[in-house]
Amino acid sequence: MSNNFFQFKHFTVWHDKCAMKVGTDGVLLGAWAPVEGCTNVLDVGTGTGLIALQLAQRAPQARIVGVEIDKAAAEQAEENIGRSAWKDRMTVLCCDFRNYSSEVGFDLIVSNPPYFLDALKSPDKQRSVARHTDSLNYDLLFRHSSHLLQPHGVIAIIIPSEVEKTVEDVAWMHRLYPVRRMRVFTKPGKPCRRVMLAFSFEKRECINEELCIEQAAGGYSKEYVDLTREFYLKM
Repeated sequence: MSNNFFQFKHFTVWHDKCAMKVGTDGVLLGAWAPVEGCTNVLDVGTGTGLIALQLAQRAPQARIVGVEIDKAAAEQAEENIGRSAWKDRMTVLCCDFRNYSSEVGFDLIVSNPPYFLDALKSPDKQRSVARHTDSLNYDLLFRHSSHLLQPHGVIAIIIPSEVEKTVEDVAWMHRLYPVRRMRVFTKPGKPCRRVMLAFSFEKRECINEELCIEQAAGGYSKEYVDLTREFYLKM
């Protein structure tokens, strides 16, 4: 049986009440999303609060809001944040993102959005909401984020590689353009499984990068260790 919590270097994430547990995708995005100069950050679909906590660790000047539609997950995120060193500048709100409003604009909006657009739904309603795009689809994410984002702001997400073109097309409809892209591979020679993308209102040349999690001979790659070393205990 897996543990009910995941211990990081500077915080602990309990995930026994959440449909989606701590995973590599969230850790990658939390370690990669651009935080330089950010003072207000929004995590859409915060789940356990993992990404919000990573960003709080990386950006000591930032105030961070996590929005979560699932009541149990929102309560757990609030508990995880309440045990952290950054609780005074973090907030969790249980609400539907489409109904969320803010008096301040955000420098960074992050999301590890639901991604099984066409997959057979789970009979577990909570897990289905967490993994499918009915409650948070890409159009909603970009459309509403475009009204919450500062003119200089960035939206950073992680998605399956097979929906990359769809996601970029949807972002373009809301005048958001890719400025940074990292394709993630499990190991050399394997197909790309995930893509991390950062979008802004500014049209400029996109920076393209690649990351292999493992080396061909086994063990974590230096690039993956360098990206995540401030979080994982064994890095």
